[in-house]
Amino acid sequence: MSKVIIGLSGGVDSAVAALLLLEQGHDLGAVFMKNWDEDDDAGYCPAQQDLEDAGAVAGLLGIELRTVSFASEYWDRVFEFFLAECRAGRTPSPDIICNREIKFRAFLDHAAGLGADYIATGHYARIEQQPRVRLLKGVDESKDQTYFLHTLEQKQLARSLFPLGALRKPEVRRMARAAGFPNHDKKDSTGICFIGERRFSSFLSRYIEKNPGEIRTLDNTVIGTHEGLMFYTIGQRQGLGIGGRKQASGEPWYVAGKDMSANVLYVVQGKDHPALFAGGLRASKLHWISGVSPDAITGCTARIRHQQPVQSCTLHPAPDNACNVVFATPQRAIAPGQSVVFYDGDECLGGAIIEEAIKD
Repeated sequence: MSKVIIGLSGGVDSAVAALLLLEQGHDLGAVFMKNWDEDDDAGYCPAQQDLEDAGAVAGLLGIELRTVSFASEYWDRVFEFFLAECRAGRTPSPDIICNREIKFRAFLDHAAGLGADYIATGHYARIEQQPRVRLLKGVDESKDQTYFLHTLEQKQLARSLFPLGALRKPEVRRMARAAGFPNHDKKDSTGICFIGERRFSSFLSRYIEKNPGEIRTLDNTVIGTHEGLMFYTIGQRQGLGIGGRKQASGEPWYVAGKDMSANVLYVVQGKDHPALFAGGLRASKLHWISGVSPDAITGCTARIRHQQPVQSCTLHPAPDNACNVVFATPQRAIAPGQSVVFYDGDECLGGAIIEEAIKD
């Protein structure tokens, strides 16, 4: 019997994961992580409701629930990086960094101090431990979360359990309902990791000063004003404030590029405008879950955003832990700061941070 400590978030996924671990006979404890200081948030406190939901589940299961704050670690290791990337006009993935630095580092170290053999979470992913640790997609492709876990290392995955990896979300909700969990129909969180669901631009403007500039078409016609390039991402449609600026096509506007030096946001009309597509990308900080970097990979697949269907590609590692990726078909809205994640069938191999799209 292993001693396992689960991160109980207050959501339905971690609740059912805890239930399964108990049914498997593990010596189970639970930790609720509060990693964002909400004292200055004018009554916005989703963590309090989450804590109450986690406490209710722990009570029904008869397990001890501890609370721990990694607010300092979150600020230093996750949020400062997030802000720096936004200031640079990039689109970071804080959930990826949060998994690497908080859930599977700070939490893992904390659990080890409590005598745990493993930590567990409600992620939709699978782990195979032999002969080496392999991270596999969750059976439910629509919920698979390996994209957010691709920066983990062998030693982190070797001490982690994902009880939901073989389940589909409707089954998880049915199990929660049958167990009498009060959060069985709680909606999935879609906000920033540990910060919650907020209006992104107003939240970000608390930490980064707005810097308005021109919105231009590709022929440099000025058609509007943006609030600051950090508030926009490649491929974005909503929130541009130029919906009434119709050209002959009458199609919506999309962000196609940013000129940081001139503080200009470039837009095009139509979801399938050629300027939104590129045949490849350059990426940095290449990470392999196996710890071994191959010379090149052909016949693999990749995705450039969560829940995107995997795309056939060829990967060419480059000096300084970088890589170039060429896709079999052009990809839409490749956003610097996001991650490209690589797969071999169901196995998640690792990934890298996108630096730029390569048009030709």
